[in-house]
Amino acid sequence: MHWDALTLQLGYNATLVAIGASLLGISAGVTGTFLFLRKRALVSDAISHATLPGVCLAFMVLVALGGDGRNLIGLLVGSAISAWIGLLCMNWLTRHTRLAEDAAIGAVLSVFFGFGIVLLTVIQTMGVGRQAGLEGFLLGSTAGMLWTDAMIIAIGGAATLALVMIIRRPMTIVAFDPEFAAARGLPVHRIDLAMMGLVMAVTVVGLKVVGLILIVALLIIPPVTARFWTERSERVVLLAGLIGGVSGYIGAALSAAAPNLPTGPLIVLVSFAVFVLSLLLAPVRGVLAAVLRHLQFQRRVHIRQGLLALAQGQKIYEPLTLRLLRRAGLARPDGVATEAGKARAAKALRDEKRWEVVRTDQAHEATAALYDGLRDIETVLTRDQITEIDRQIGGPQGVAT
Repeated sequence: MHWDALTLQLGYNATLVAIGASLLGISAGVTGTFLFLRKRALVSDAISHATLPGVCLAFMVLVALGGDGRNLIGLLVGSAISAWIGLLCMNWLTRHTRLAEDAAIGAVLSVFFGFGIVLLTVIQTMGVGRQAGLEGFLLGSTAGMLWTDAMIIAIGGAATLALVMIIRRPMTIVAFDPEFAAARGLPVHRIDLAMMGLVMAVTVVGLKVVGLILIVALLIIPPVTARFWTERSERVVLLAGLIGGVSGYIGAALSAAAPNLPTGPLIVLVSFAVFVLSLLLAPVRGVLAAVLRHLQFQRRVHIRQGLLALAQGQKIYEPLTLRLLRRAGLARPDGVATEAGKARAAKALRDEKRWEVVRTDQAHEATAALYDGLRDIETVLTRDQITEIDRQIGGPQGVAT
């Protein structure tokens, strides 16, 4: 059953939902990347919560006009207007008052969401039945989604992604260095508003699938996950889109295979699973890589200290140091240096003397700053410089092996 879901064989509607969720995930991941790089991730939280009053008011207006309160286009238009008002309020508070952005976000988030909850309660008392499925906009719900609903979500996600691709360069510049962007004549304020507008568009499009509470996760988790794998901004954008798309596809497929499980939370859980794997296994920034680097550093420190001890005729008694030296063929089980160990020990002791000269010579001040007790001196000085230092020390000159 799960394989049928992943290969889009559970029916036309399930296929549409999976494709729509994938496009939503891609657009959310790509759009959220610029928000993440701009260090304004919490803005998405305020925007998403600001959509709730709009959904409720749109429902009430549609019902009052004798229409279907469940009309997705009408509800999305209402949520977009409400989110835009919330965005403008937050922007005004930040620019024209002494409130910090996080305080403005908290104010907008709490007031708009509280107003939305009040409206939901009012709708429950109306003579139009229960909330007509509006609770699905909180956590997302694809149950009973119509073909037109799926198409609206898919087209909206694709359109948002296209807009992001069109203005990605100025958004990247503003995200990394707004002062430089302003110096180049870019309208930083307008670009910020455009960025927020794209986040709002993704939020509105994703209400039906993920919900206003969980859409924040789909905007933030993919770019944070992508950041573990690369240092380049354009690759973060691509990876975030890929992670978001895969999460949306797999989450929707799992929900189709197990109809009792909600789509939105499953999509978020899949993206979180990818995040955890990246946190653990990423080659440079992952936890495993950090542990391996620490173990390697520890090994180098023990070997270096052991070699210096051997160079001074001392026996090695520290179990870990002795084990590492034995494994490298530098010491015998009794702690006495082998021939190879004696050569390496002599080199280590001479390097220490060389570093002492470097660290006391103002001409080598920049080089001395690189000393960490482990760095090979040949990596920072030329052979001629080493020969000159050896001449000052006395004894063999130009030893660089």
